Amino acid sequence: MQNNNFEQEVARAKYEGLHIQEGDILLINISAFDETAARPFNLSTLSQTGKPEGSSGGSASVADEYTVNAEGMISFPVLGNIYCRNLTKEQLKTDIANRLKIYLTDPVINITLKNFSISVLGDVGSPGQKTSTSEKLNIFQAIALSGDLQQSANRTNVKILRYNENEGKDKMVSVDLSDASIVNSPYYYLQQNDIVYVEPDRNKQIEANTTNPNRNLFLQLGGVALGLITLVISLTR
Repeated sequence: MQNNNFEQEVARAKYEGLHIQEGDILLINISAFDETAARPFNLSTLSQTGKPEGSSGGSASVADEYTVNAEGMISFPVLGNIYCRNLTKEQLKTDIANRLKIYLTDPVINITLKNFSISVLGDVGSPGQKTSTSEKLNIFQAIALSGDLQQSANRTNVKILRYNENEGKDKMVSVDLSDASIVNSPYYYLQQNDIVYVEPDRNKQIEANTTNPNRNLFLQLGGVALGLITLVISLTR
């Protein structure tokens, strides 16, 4: 973070929320002042209907899960199929609330993405797939989850691969972690399934090789091996 305006710029960073994708697992709970009226809109309470008092049902957290199918929809009790792909959670809340108005007064909708994960690869301390308890994850937090950047990492050309819903394909962009304007990028806050690749800085790698105390030993061993190969070839002629 070499830019002097970094702190000021970060304070202005705007989080627009995650965009729901195919395969996302959404935990959706509907509540209202009249709990009985809200019951038909929750899978967890529906699963208890007709069971003897004191009987145990399935896990509420599992029963209230909705998986976004290949058509970008979830199948909701009473309301039917709801298209949600590429919507933010707030947009989906608004849609569900509008549908519920004819059934409930002032419904409360809670939506949680259960399978939020990203992948960080390349020149970091601990590359791999990472999960976060918070859906609001920026690129610096993702790198922190991955053990920080290595000394040899290229901080000015970090690549982010993201699926573009409108184009129907993955799109790769490059960001400069030392530039304060990164907070204005739509890639500053990561989306689920993003892939972050930190490439090594070639100049730093060369510098590290020249200062490596074992480098001369490796060169000597390589020279010995080459000499033996040359000797074997000459003897077999």
